[in-house]
Amino acid sequence: MFRKFFVVAAAVTVPLGTVAVVNATAADAVSASRPTVGIKMNPYSPAVGHAYRHGVVPTREQWAKMSAYTAIHHSVTTNPTGPFAYQGGISGEGVTSGQPKVYLVFWGSMNQWGAKTVDGNGNYHFSKDTDGAAPYIQQLLKGLGTGGEQWSGTMTQYCDGSSATTGSTTCSSSANHVGYPTSGTLAGVWFPGGFEYGSVSQAQIAGQAVKAAKHFGNLTAASNRYVQYDILSAPGLDPDHYKTNGFCAWHDWTSSTYGNLAYTNMPYLMDVGHSCGAGSVNSPGTLDGYSIVAGHEYAETLTDQFPSFGWLDTAGYENGDICAWISSGQGAAANVSTGTGSFAMQSTWSNDTNECDISHVIVP
Repeated sequence: MFRKFFVVAAAVTVPLGTVAVVNATAADAVSASRPTVGIKMNPYSPAVGHAYRHGVVPTREQWAKMSAYTAIHHSVTTNPTGPFAYQGGISGEGVTSGQPKVYLVFWGSMNQWGAKTVDGNGNYHFSKDTDGAAPYIQQLLKGLGTGGEQWSGTMTQYCDGSSATTGSTTCSSSANHVGYPTSGTLAGVWFPGGFEYGSVSQAQIAGQAVKAAKHFGNLTAASNRYVQYDILSAPGLDPDHYKTNGFCAWHDWTSSTYGNLAYTNMPYLMDVGHSCGAGSVNSPGTLDGYSIVAGHEYAETLTDQFPSFGWLDTAGYENGDICAWISSGQGAAANVSTGTGSFAMQSTWSNDTNECDISHVIVP
């Protein structure tokens, strides 16, 4: 069994209720007292020097470097592991304790994505998306919570609200649990048609989430409470220099006049193939990594909607991180069947079973 490990040359341990911020931008350092149980960063992690890259998925090659470092320095560092503990939330809001909603933004011009068409299922297709990533991710999100799908069950054990205790690794029966996505999570799709220039920055990606909130009419904090925006880049683009920075995707949040907005930077991962998961489960499995990585960031947003105020392990990492790139044994990536098809997905950490689970009963 292969796991992803995170360590650090000089661990920084922070008391519960404080924060260690590494080169954070103004947008990321919204609060000077962001709660966490400690941050231990592997020097090969793509998040080093980029604190906004929450739940970052390293490429397979970068993960191998991180694991090698762990093997050598295990005596002076601590690998992330369960159980996960609640970090208190922002005014009690730490997870998606309601029906999850995902809005997809296909960022880029017609020259970058190609001509748009719509199929019989209402899915957007683009002529330059020759791998069919656009309809694939739409079908994935439409299918979550349907057809008896229990991959989503793992996340439902986590909670927030006034009955959730900061530092606790369990949830009371009266706490507000992550919602099970009955009837799918896809809430809207937008192709704004604006040109995506070069290797766009975190601030530019966050700006697209703000524009999306306005476009979809989510103009209040309440309307964005259980929402996440996926900013999807077109083929050939390099958002946040992912191709040279050794990562596949990350998620973050930004404050806005419409409330706090959770969003994901989702590159066109088929451009890097095996490095970001192609062939992880299926053969040839061209789109395996797209659903594995998208699922990773989606699950982490559910359990840590406004990083890092949700659920973290003792090293400050999220529930998808500890289970990434497991290729065999317990928690290995696998196909998950839904009412709209079968999709390659990774497992996520389960506190109550103390392992990475690809399937879990729905709680409560």
